[in-house]
Amino acid sequence: MPSTAIRAIHHDEKSRTLRVTFVSGAVYDYEDVPREVYEAFKAAPSKGRFFAYRIRPKYQQFHKVDRGERLGGGHHGQA
Repeated sequence: MPSTAIRAIHHDEKSRTLRVTFVSGAVYDYEDVPREVYEAFKAAPSKGRFFAYRIRPKYQQFHKVDRGERLGGGHHGQA
């Protein structure tokens, strides 16, 4: 079942960055997220609930992504 809050999630293993794209269009990168947590997030039946209970309270190092910012840092062209 699609999430009503989260549009997409991606993970960069090298930087251990989890990118969460919300249905609203807002995009946030969460730092130091292990791949296992990303895999559990992908498999969760409720992405919104997983985010609320397993990501938001634990991973306090995050930032809103600027348009064109690549996952893992840096920017590319215009999006």
